Amino acid sequence: MKKTHLALMAAAAAALLVAPNFLKNYGIYLLSYWLVFIIATMGLNLTVGYAGQKSLGHAAFFGIGAYTVAILMKAGISFWLGLPAAALLCFAVGLALGFPALRVQAIYLAFATLGFNTAVWLLMRNEEWLTGGTFGINNIPRPELAGLSLEGNLAYYYFVLAVAVLLALLLWGLLRSPWGKAFTALRDNPIRAESLGISVRSYTLLSFAIGAAYAGIAGALFASLVQFIEPAPFTVAASIMMYLMVVVGGPGYFWGPVLGAAVGVIVPEWLRDVPGVADWYLPLFGAAVVVLMVWLPDGLLSIPDRIRARREAREASAARSAAAASMGAIT
Repeated sequence: MKKTHLALMAAAAAALLVAPNFLKNYGIYLLSYWLVFIIATMGLNLTVGYAGQKSLGHAAFFGIGAYTVAILMKAGISFWLGLPAAALLCFAVGLALGFPALRVQAIYLAFATLGFNTAVWLLMRNEEWLTGGTFGINNIPRPELAGLSLEGNLAYYYFVLAVAVLLALLLWGLLRSPWGKAFTALRDNPIRAESLGISVRSYTLLSFAIGAAYAGIAGALFASLVQFIEPAPFTVAASIMMYLMVVVGGPGYFWGPVLGAAVGVIVPEWLRDVPGVADWYLPLFGAAVVVLMVWLPDGLLSIPDRIRARREAREASAARSAAAASMGAIT
């Protein structure tokens, strides 16, 4: 790891470890909610930001993970079996969803994944014998770890934080490996990547499958966090919001999901409590996102790169001007 990334990760971990000491119960719950969406958007960032695919169906995997854990726990199966089951099921479904990406690209792929999300949502709503339909599944328990109950918001927060850090480290290792280089090559130029011996088919499928597994784990954690699930959080609108989090944070930036999920989860809650803004926080939030996308289409984390590029351009221009002046003086 680069020293800057190590320092950032250490600082972020330290801040998240001490933050609950300054928050009330709802604040701790909100931080857990934010961490869940960081995990979900880490997977989407791999699919969209690193592999260059278009997906508007991420909330479907999020929902599959949540319902898998909820249904299994209601059947008396441990959370610790339900969690890997959710990840494996989402991996398999994500692998299947990746096949349309082999034939269609760009907006057509986005519509294909959108249709998938709609189909899964309808299944969740209509198959009451399995999902409870619009009544949902309630009283979803939180797990125990080594005899310690995670029922309280603080204990569950630290558990979700540990999972988020572990998955972030796994993703970092993946991106630093030859697989990560293959994903970025696939995004930048699929034809060139194939000419270099990279299997476009395999890595396209893997980008969907791994991204879906991350969403499935996030969904499993979400189910135990809120302790009640129904189809509403897993609509196409939720997928668009997750996509927005990735784009706002910066697609293809490792820290993008952290910042993007903060903008999508924490900022609206903060605006809702600002005096004079409470009745207008959603329109203001939407307008701010539109302005941001016009000004920074590559996301908030592209700001340092833009500043660096402008500085380098000025330095190059000054060097050319100096060279031209010196040539003029010689002649």
